[in-house]
Amino acid sequence: MDTSLEMSSLMSRFPRPGKIEWMCIRPGRELPVRVCKTVTADDQTGLLEDHFNGKPGDKRMVTFIQKEHIEFVAAILGRDCVDPALLRRNIVVSGLNLVALKQQYFRIGEAVFQGTTHCPPCSRMEKNLGEGGYNAMRGHGGINARVIQGGVVNVGDVVEYIGEAYDV
Repeated sequence: MDTSLEMSSLMSRFPRPGKIEWMCIRPGRELPVRVCKTVTADDQTGLLEDHFNGKPGDKRMVTFIQKEHIEFVAAILGRDCVDPALLRRNIVVSGLNLVALKQQYFRIGEAVFQGTTHCPPCSRMEKNLGEGGYNAMRGHGGINARVIQGGVVNVGDVVEYIGEAYDV
């Protein structure tokens, strides 16, 4: 039996699609985020009006975090909840394991993304979340992604797995 074929098949199965719960644009490095119901993903710049200033195809054009991980971080911190704005990730997704989208293509609304790398916490988490905030976020920071095909993304949109390859 070819185990690589079996593993590939397993990695392409998801129990259900994810859902966009919350989004923001970060106008500047130290500026408060702007919560959005709609964002526009651009394959050259990332999310329009976000402070990201990389190059087309950069691995960190958009940041994603799981709603379930935010709830876990809140529990570690001994809180009922954590405001996603404090985490400074662009998009909060529920119902889908984001780590499973690393190196995979996925569609949200009109846009297509490719998961690239883990999104580790920065030292700012200690300031935003209080003592231990950095360690609470370790392993729960979400993923970075590049925009493959631009388009509009709305809160409530479905996150749909496409696969290991995508033909633009």
